[in-house]
Amino acid sequence: MRFLSVLVLFLLFSGCYNQERNCADYKTGKFEFEAISGTEVFKTTIVRNDTLEIDFFQGKSDTSSIRWINDCEYVIKKLNPKNQAEKKAILIKILTTSENEYTFEFSEVGKTKSSKGLARRVREN
Repeated sequence: MRFLSVLVLFLLFSGCYNQERNCADYKTGKFEFEAISGTEVFKTTIVRNDTLEIDFFQGKSDTSSIRWINDCEYVIKKLNPKNQAEKKAILIKILTTSENEYTFEFSEVGKTKSSKGLARRVREN
């Protein structure tokens, strides 16, 4: 009976646990994001300040404007889109944070389908 009481208390309190979200710590800085497509891993480096985000991918850079909704959500829109798909704004929501990384989800603005990612802070030497 005692075991059952401890189990119920554990489940009760663990259900109330909130993931850490210090999103303001990730508003600016340099980050790396890796994505897997098939069997290949693609790495993107992101440099972000309050109003701009520059993505470096396969030797090319792309700049987007940033509009912060709150400390954990922002919308990016490419400044020089090359096609219709690149004209679409992307909503990014930071889900959890830790000392050197954050998990996030992203989707086209107005769409319900989203993907998740993990970004790590790059420390400058």
